[in-house]
Amino acid sequence: MIKRPARATMATARLILTALLAAIVALGCLPTAAEAQERPRRNLFDMLFGTREPDYTDQSVDQPPPRRKIQPRKRPTPPPRQPVAVQPETPPAAEKLPDAKTILVVGDFFASGLGTGLEDAFSASPGVVIQTRGNVASGLVRQDYYNWPQQLTGMMDQLKPAMVIVMLGANDRQQIIGDGLNEKYGTDPWFLAYEERVQQFAKLVTSRHIPLLWVGLPSFGSDQLTASAVKLNQLYQSQTTSVGGEFIDIWDGFTDQNGEFIVTGSDINGQQVRLRTADGVNLTAAGKRKVAFYVEKSARRLLGDQASPDITRLDTGNPLPAQQANLPPTEMEKITRIPPMSLSDPDLDGGAQLLGGTPAPASTTPSPRDLLVDKGQMAPAPAGRVDDYRLPGSAAP
Repeated sequence: MIKRPARATMATARLILTALLAAIVALGCLPTAAEAQERPRRNLFDMLFGTREPDYTDQSVDQPPPRRKIQPRKRPTPPPRQPVAVQPETPPAAEKLPDAKTILVVGDFFASGLGTGLEDAFSASPGVVIQTRGNVASGLVRQDYYNWPQQLTGMMDQLKPAMVIVMLGANDRQQIIGDGLNEKYGTDPWFLAYEERVQQFAKLVTSRHIPLLWVGLPSFGSDQLTASAVKLNQLYQSQTTSVGGEFIDIWDGFTDQNGEFIVTGSDINGQQVRLRTADGVNLTAAGKRKVAFYVEKSARRLLGDQASPDITRLDTGNPLPAQQANLPPTEMEKITRIPPMSLSDPDLDGGAQLLGGTPAPASTTPSPRDLLVDKGQMAPAPAGRVDDYRLPGSAAP
């Protein structure tokens, strides 16, 4: 048996011990698996240029909370400014004269609105008073509910109106009952009976020689109501004009260019406003004034100077102006008063013919007109005129 030397054994042991210590140190320097997953791997660019690795702190150490991001303070948005509607200035209401003429407005809820609009239209006319007698649910069909012929007779006896304005029919799309009638709306007997009632109602006014204005119905939001309004307006127009009254058509004022119903349209000043309410039937304040606008022209024409806003008194006892009231009696006698003179009546100023109306002197030689008309002769055109067709330098014939 061969024995190894002791020195060789000791050297081998030292080598083994040194290798074990190196392994232990190397294992201690290796990162844990968690750290290896958290720490990113360095690439070749980082190793060459020495990019600094971020500091990785222990997750167990308490860290200060992250700073809160300060949001910029938003300024409050001011509410949108609403456009200020400029209302037209209305003239102050004039004090009515004791002998002012009365316009009587009768009918249903449309007539009540028309009366309100006419009061505004004639507010500056001291010679006109508006008297409105409207019944909201009335008409010419249900005379058992409200007998308009009987009521109108009593109103005219009491108010002595100078004009009567009628606007009704919106409630008349129903069955006619009474006077031996029981007809459903829309049938031929219904229209014949209703036509007779309209004519008789209009005659109550015209038979007293009172001017009558019958205002037609506007269009409606319902197609059925609009179709009925068209038929009734034709009936009102024919029967009113047949007894000497005047029909006022307001249809175009409440429809568009295609004849369709509108809620918003032009008022009397041309501004776009709401004319009808949400139900498609009633009128707004601007709509009532617009209906009155259609009636106002005919009413002023029939009343004449009575509807003028400049009228002060209607009798012959007018007080003298302030300039004349201070004149002495001798000067008052020198004032010459003459009646108004019509421009179309020259006899009022004592003349018999127009200024310079003496006959023209008779001519002894025929005029160019006489030569052309009687003999067909026309003088040659003077040289240089547009109808002178002679060549330059040629002699006159």
